[in-house]
Amino acid sequence: MKMITKALAASALCTAAWLGAGMAGAAPLTAADKAQLTGAVDAYAPKMNDTALKIWNFAELGYLETKSSALLQDQLKAAGFTVKAGVAGEPTGFVGSFKNGQGPVIAILAEFDALPGLSQAATPTTQPVAGRDAGHGCGHSLFGAASVASAIALKQWMIANKVQGEVRVYGTPAEEGGSGKVYMVRDGLFNDVDITLHWHPGNENSARQGTSMANISGKFRFYGQSAHASGAPWAGRSALDGVEIMNVATNYLREHIPDRTRIHYVVTNGGKAPNVVPDFAEVYYYVRNANPKIVVDVMDKVKTAANGAAMITGTKVEFEQTGGVYNLLPNDVLGKVMQSSLESVGGITWTPEETKFAQELAKSLPNGGGDLSSVARVQPYAPADTSGDAGGGSTDVADVSWVTPTVGLSTATFVPGSAGHSWQNVAAAGMSIGLKGAAVAAKTLSLTGAELLSNPELIAQAKAELKQRQGEGFTYKAMVGDRPPPLDYRKAGGAE
Repeated sequence: MKMITKALAASALCTAAWLGAGMAGAAPLTAADKAQLTGAVDAYAPKMNDTALKIWNFAELGYLETKSSALLQDQLKAAGFTVKAGVAGEPTGFVGSFKNGQGPVIAILAEFDALPGLSQAATPTTQPVAGRDAGHGCGHSLFGAASVASAIALKQWMIANKVQGEVRVYGTPAEEGGSGKVYMVRDGLFNDVDITLHWHPGNENSARQGTSMANISGKFRFYGQSAHASGAPWAGRSALDGVEIMNVATNYLREHIPDRTRIHYVVTNGGKAPNVVPDFAEVYYYVRNANPKIVVDVMDKVKTAANGAAMITGTKVEFEQTGGVYNLLPNDVLGKVMQSSLESVGGITWTPEETKFAQELAKSLPNGGGDLSSVARVQPYAPADTSGDAGGGSTDVADVSWVTPTVGLSTATFVPGSAGHSWQNVAAAGMSIGLKGAAVAAKTLSLTGAELLSNPELIAQAKAELKQRQGEGFTYKAMVGDRPPPLDYRKAGGAE
């Protein structure tokens, strides 16, 4: 557990130091600055694209991203960054740092994990890749590659213009259900960070800031007694019965929980043969709500359902919490800076071949997908609204946003109208449509980082907004408790 007030106090002292001492290059970005930064991304684009496609082909699941992580680390080392690997008990986690004197610390997040069951070729019709189960249905193959490209461009600009400060790339594994960033936050890796930047592949180019759903995930494992299902069923105690009764009880619970709460599950082990009473069964649950306290309360009710099911069936049940994240805290000070940077970069222009690909893929989408011309536009900015629906997603970026001012954007890497975690997203991420969106993200991140390095007063304002959104007396406490990272949550034959 880390006291957020202590971290902010230490960071505030650093801010005061640069404000008092002044900074080389401490002025708004000029047209020449912007040209230098975006030009550096363009120059690095062939390497970024090659990296993104390699990670797309690796399609490694959470905490198993050995090749993807190593590839990004090697690129940072080659660019002059100091890299520390295996951070926060995560073998594929890393922090790459370039420091140029005393100044603000700008963090850039990089993700690279894939999703199970989404194997797909880079084609506009469904076509799984033989011998591959996973796929980058959330575009993390693009995410990590573009973040590294932006950091390298920012480093080159800092050197050329004698700008003081530090840029860090946080290689964060297992965003998809493994809560990789949470363990980094819990271990204090963000305590001295002034601003955190991130991006995410999406259907549009937007810097609008919003919130997300807090989430607790975990696996309920039932243990019974095996027996011949026909010859002596009375001698058995079915672990699968325990899972099924728990699921029924949980589904009846839905009527009596707060609005906008989500409960969803999948049976990951239901036994091996119908003629054997299963002595082991497992079900994997998620509970979400925009309010972390509600998430904890509802998951406690789900645990009660599990205990009741075990009692009724004469089995035993154990629960392993595999993940837990806060809701995302938006930051309008930073959002406006990001919006300005995104508008400087602009939208995306597709070639006739890319348009044809998108049109063919859109046939598989509900109502023919969205407006394909929208990728050329930057969406307007609106102040963050945390009073309404948080949307359906959760992210471990949220925990970072509670300990350091955090800002993100999405860019059009997918065909408009595509659903998250879909084969359509995998297909687009594996070809030039995804790569063009990644370039927009890399340029926007580098411009935003440079703007903040050039204007410490913006950093101070962003910190003040964070403190206001946290509320009086906030203390960060990881929702995963003190457990180590669940390194086996995706392994075949492991926790699943």
